Amino acid sequence: MIGVRYVPGWAARLAGRHGELVKFATVGAITFVVDTAVFVAAKSTVLEPKPVTAKIVAVLVATILGYVLNREWSFRLRGGRGRPHEALLYFAVSGVALAINAAPLGISRYVLDLAQPVVSALTEHVADLVSAQIVGTLFAMVFRWWAFRRWVFPDEVGPLR
Repeated sequence: MIGVRYVPGWAARLAGRHGELVKFATVGAITFVVDTAVFVAAKSTVLEPKPVTAKIVAVLVATILGYVLNREWSFRLRGGRGRPHEALLYFAVSGVALAINAAPLGISRYVLDLAQPVVSALTEHVADLVSAQIVGTLFAMVFRWWAFRRWVFPDEVGPLR
């Protein structure tokens, strides 16, 4: 048949059992690309002397996109809260995740002193990308997955557990 694609059995089982997680991870991948692009662009231009500020701006842009995608796709079958309350909780959780995401970059730059002139420009850029885009993003992603399912998009709305 034209237009019909074969989905491997393992992929169909994974999506069936963990569809919400797969969607959350897909949204995460999209927002990771946006976050990285904004971070690199800002850090290379107007926010060159302020990498942590560049990271915060990048995460804010990605967070707004992430709310829309998670609400309308990843967690669309969950919730029951009013949108304003849900959005407030989403951005509160994301604020904590922002701090979690920026912390490794702050440690890399200001505690470990992985910045020029102590290290080369290449080392500084690699340390910035690894600490902000890999370490910080992984810690923040785990926290978001847990907090979104528990508080923002719970199965049932009721007293917080």
